[in-house]
Order: sequence, then C-alpha cells, then structure tokens
Amino acid sequence: MPQLSSFFKSLYAGKKKIAGAEEGREAADELRREAKKNEMILRSSGSMRSAGSKSFVSVFSRRGEKGVNQDCYIVWEEFGFQEDMIFCGIFDGHGPWGHYVAKMVRKSLPSSLLCNWQEAIALATDKKPCHFDVWKQSYLRSCAAVDKELDHNHGLDAFHSGTTALTIVKQGELMVISNIGDSRAVLATTSDDGSLVSVQLTVDFKPNLPEEAERIMQCNGRVFCLRDEPGVHRVWLPDEESPGLAMSRAFGDYCIKDFGLISVPEVNQRNITSRDQFVVLATDGVWDVISNQEAVEIVSSTKDRRKAAKRLVECAARAWKRKRRGIAVDDCSAVCLFFHSSL
Repeated sequence: MPQLSSFFKSLYAGKKKIAGAEEGREAADELRREAKKNEMILRSSGSMRSAGSKSFVSVFSRRGEKGVNQDCYIVWEEFGFQEDMIFCGIFDGHGPWGHYVAKMVRKSLPSSLLCNWQEAIALATDKKPCHFDVWKQSYLRSCAAVDKELDHNHGLDAFHSGTTALTIVKQGELMVISNIGDSRAVLATTSDDGSLVSVQLTVDFKPNLPEEAERIMQCNGRVFCLRDEPGVHRVWLPDEESPGLAMSRAFGDYCIKDFGLISVPEVNQRNITSRDQFVVLATDGVWDVISNQEAVEIVSSTKDRRKAAKRLVECAARAWKRKRRGIAVDDCSAVCLFFHSSL
C-alpha cells in the first residue's frame, strides 16, 4: 500500500510554525500547485492519459442558453503524487454567483480532501490508505470545511448562490464516489451476454425524495412545484417565494441552510473489476435529456475516446432542442473516465 508521498511529508515537516490543520492544508495546496505546473491537472475541455495507470479521461463542457457557463470540472492525475490515484470532479453552479462558487469549490475541495486523507493515514494504526472508511471520513470533514470556508469568504456572495459537487477518487481498483446535489455518476459494465449496461452510482438529490423532503419540512422549509413547472420540485423559504432550488443538497445557498438544505455528501464505493469499463460524471443538463443507458451507448460507440465527452454533451444539446422545445438549453458537462487501455 502506498504511504504518504515523500514530497508531501517534506512539505508537512516544513510547516511546523503553522498551527493545527493549516500546515496540512498548505502542504496540500502546494501539491496542487506542483501538479498544475507539471500538467497533471486538467480544467478545460480535452483529454488526459494517466501515466501511472491505464486510465484515460475525456472531458467537455458546453454553455447553455442561460448566460455564462456555470459548470466546471477538474481531473487530477497522480492525486497526492500517488501513481495509482486519480481525482475527478464536476460542479454545477447556480444563482448570480454560481460560476464563482463552483470554481472556488473546485479549487478548495481536492486540496482539503487530500489534507484530511493524508492526516488520517498518518494517525491510523493499520496504515491502510485504501480503506473506504478513511476516505468517507475525509470527505465528510472536507465538505464541511469547504462549506464553512465558503461562508466566510467575504469576496464571494454565496448567500443566494451555490454549487453541486460530484467527485470520485480512483485508487488502484477502489473507486470512492462522493455526491452533493443532482449531478450523476453512471458506470458502464459488461453483462453476462457481453453487452454494456449502465449502473447508476449516485442518487439525484432532489427535494421530493422522501428523506430529503422530510428533513426540509422538519426545518420549516417548503417543497412544491410551480404551476408552470409541473414535476419540478423546489425548496422554498417558509414565508417567501424564494430561492426555489431544484436540489436538496449544495455548497453555499446560505439563505436556506437553516431550512433543510445541507452540504453533507453521500459517499460510497465500488471495487472495479475487469467487467467495468468506464464511468461518466455529468451535470443534470445531460441527464435531463439523456438516459443512463443512452449515455453508455454514446460513449462506448465513440471511436476516438478523446472525443467521448464532447460527443455525449453534443448529443444532450441536440436532445434538448428535440425534447424540450421552448425551454432554454442548460449547461451540459461530462467527464468520462476509462479504466482500461481499450474497450
């Protein structure tokens, strides 16, 4: 099992003058800067082949018809300078400052997660960095810390703005999935008859889910659909017709954090087998018009894997025009992580 990277340990040891968790976070931020300098971080449309594994990533984003593109994403290979580890994330902002909130979370969450993970390994007695419980607790602590950091950022108005956050860490054959909001992760795996089938790995956290609605109403928030949007459940303040969020979990959106909206992630795992081929992370702009199985078929049938995410997003954009005439096309973004050299 890989232990703390020597680079991280040397950085961590050099921060003794900084108290508490700050030293670990600064070391993790330095890792991020070093990774960016060495072109191990991808934050714009394109593709990346991981040098330390057989993984291959394709990413693409397309602005919708509502103004600025509020989606963003990140791929960080050799996450924490571990050759067998890769981090992927996709973020869907909303509200006036949503694109800034999404980018801030994109910047902060990986470093915070890495810091908490490395700290947990250093304190663990069994020294098993692949252990799922370590990742889960690291995610829970990191999401809480990032949401608090966002709240205290006076240069960013996240009172009426927020973002979803869907991320995965693939470490060897272990894949850890963390989800806040209504973006979705879908796995493509081989069935007994040899065909590729879709497996949804995350829950779309919509306000009408029974457990989500119960929590919101217990906090005096309201959940209902507008007359001109039948079937679209939103979260509302007790006495105001705002903010009308179409998700029940998000970073930011502090105007309704006391009324049932939370930034607690659902964290689960998947042990990747030879049957598992790739995973697709996409924002709701894609899933609103493309089914899980359609996404798997679109990605798997793309001859040039570098263009897989772009083709999926472009198919979604065309589907919006066909299926939702008269409705402004949403931002559409996708990250496709392939597990093997070829399908």
